[in-house]
Amino acid sequence: MSSENGRMGGGAEGAPPEQLALIRESVRKAKEPRAKPRTWRGAALAEKLPVARVLVDKGVLHLDRYFDYAVPAELDADAQPGVRVRVRFGAGRHRVRDGRREGGGLIDGFLVERLAESDYSGPLAALAQVVSPERVLSEELLGLARAVADRYAGSLADVLQLAVPPRNARAEQRPSPPPLPPPDAPQPGSWERYERGPAFLESLATGGVPRAVWQALPGPQWSEELARAVIATLASGRGALVVLPDGRAVARVDAALTELLGEGRHAVLTADAGPEKRYAQWLAVRRGAVRAVVGTRAAMFAPVQNLGLVALWDDGDDSHSEQHAPQPHAREVLLLRAAQDRCGFLLGSWSCTVEAAQLVETGWARPLVAGREQVRAAAPLVRTVGDGDLARDEAARAARLPTLAWQVVRDGLRHGPVLVQVPRRGYVPRMACAQCRAPARCRHCSGPLEAQGSEAALRCGWCGREEGAWHCPECGAFRLRAQVVGARRTAEELGRAFPAVPVRTSGREHVLDTVPGAPALVVSTPGAEPVAEGGYAAALLLDGWAMLGRPDLRAGEDALRRWIGAASLVRPQAAGGTVVVVAEPTLRPVQALVRWDPVGHAVRELAERAELGFPPVSRMAAVSGPAEAVADFLRGVDLPPEAEVLGPVPLPVTAAGRPRRPGAPPPGEHWERALIRVPPGRGSALAGALKAAQAARMARGGGAGGAVWVRIDPPDIG
Repeated sequence: MSSENGRMGGGAEGAPPEQLALIRESVRKAKEPRAKPRTWRGAALAEKLPVARVLVDKGVLHLDRYFDYAVPAELDADAQPGVRVRVRFGAGRHRVRDGRREGGGLIDGFLVERLAESDYSGPLAALAQVVSPERVLSEELLGLARAVADRYAGSLADVLQLAVPPRNARAEQRPSPPPLPPPDAPQPGSWERYERGPAFLESLATGGVPRAVWQALPGPQWSEELARAVIATLASGRGALVVLPDGRAVARVDAALTELLGEGRHAVLTADAGPEKRYAQWLAVRRGAVRAVVGTRAAMFAPVQNLGLVALWDDGDDSHSEQHAPQPHAREVLLLRAAQDRCGFLLGSWSCTVEAAQLVETGWARPLVAGREQVRAAAPLVRTVGDGDLARDEAARAARLPTLAWQVVRDGLRHGPVLVQVPRRGYVPRMACAQCRAPARCRHCSGPLEAQGSEAALRCGWCGREEGAWHCPECGAFRLRAQVVGARRTAEELGRAFPAVPVRTSGREHVLDTVPGAPALVVSTPGAEPVAEGGYAAALLLDGWAMLGRPDLRAGEDALRRWIGAASLVRPQAAGGTVVVVAEPTLRPVQALVRWDPVGHAVRELAERAELGFPPVSRMAAVSGPAEAVADFLRGVDLPPEAEVLGPVPLPVTAAGRPRRPGAPPPGEHWERALIRVPPGRGSALAGALKAAQAARMARGGGAGGAVWVRIDPPDIG
């Protein structure tokens, strides 16, 4: 008896006999005292399947496994696979009482399965609490999360943090609407412009699983075409998932689906919706009330039931690469879903990435393209201004804008708005041949050659070797140049030249969605171009070298993608649409833009990367951190025999107050980076070795020199 109970008993001695009798009768009828939820000490266990296998939300690699807990009888009904639970984690073996482990801190987790007995021979701690009976983690989602964690050398808990949104109690208490019957199959519409477009829709509508890489024609019809693919999938009784790079693209596909299908047929999953609304939409998808999802990269894990199609728009956009560990890319996640769920796959863009070209080259997907007649009818006229033209142009040297650009702007403003694309500043230039502009690459690993100053020796940005006798393998020249030239103060110059025309800007601070069709100058950074009503009359793509000269393997591919993205907003050539690009016309990306042939450019890039052993043909990982930590990690990792280690080399120091890029050191710290490359088919072995080494370091408390950052297939390897 506690002291508190003793005081209560002493106070009852003077009570009337009738009250004492009532108290005794109440005690006889009272149920057995309920055990404390924090330990469930003395509580009976569930009669059937008394063991719960739990994934704890720790997110560290050396704890990336399941843990067994006892299921109290009171939690038996709610403790079902897929629910959120809370458990005690970190209890020692010596803290055992009444056959139960006690102690440790409360931590969240997911109940994965129920078992009749545990593989663990010692006493088990009990489940502390079932947070909610809502089964949010399905077997399919768990399998996908495990595949993504293995693919990117990460932990399952980290992937599930990306896949399952935080709980909102009010959203859970509201029932989801009943599912609507499948709609009718849509008409092909503008899909008839593509050679296999109607057949692709018909296959989806009849339950097929077509896989295609879609080269979209320029213009605004792409959102409606995506919507028709979703409707065709719904018509077969299956679900569809569309992942887009940003909220503006989501809004366009959302509007197209609503116009063609009506309200209540699809869910929109974006971070802008707010936690309650987003979780309610996610629950409607999980419960099967909605079978179509449109969203940004977080929607790539949406638990769509009976999935029939996964679609991704503009896979080259940086927004598709998740910034949180383990940093999966939406394209790779959807490829895993297509293989796991045996569903259709659609990868669409105005341009074409090397990864998309590889899917077609290997036969995994079919090309979905239009004939050259359709391309010429939809694309604008593209004209170029190179260094030779700029050298002969007095106006360009004085005003930093070529005469041809002034003429195109002047003529375009008579008929509508004119788009001016200006790349962001701050890129570190790479070196190229001064005569033919071929990128300067290392003779040992084919990495980019860099020079920290005008008098500094050339050094490889991957393996760190110095190059003292470089010559161009293309033309034999010996002179180098930094690949950055172009116009500055573009908006100011244009504003002074056309004082009566309004000038609008769209960039990082303020991104415009649309602009009117009236004459205006719209100055935008790449990726922030607004859509003009009726299309732009003309477009200027300035400072081409600023994008082509980035020290990155994808510089040419990314420049072409951004140019085509801007040019696709311009009216067709038959309607007077003209695009002027300020870049050397002999370069491959510029030629691909003039011919409007991004697929051909991607195929040639893929062939060169296969010859040089570059991704995506090979698999590559980056290990970065303090020099001592990187060296200690490389000594301890058991790499596959075919692995090739490049570096380590110093990384540029991040200046204080500037945004930190993924993989870059914290401001003021000096880091190094090593690249590890393996041939095709050995990516899983590489990821497994890196994950095991990282887990061993964490189990030892971090290892020598501090922590290291491991990234699989980083998008910016230099």
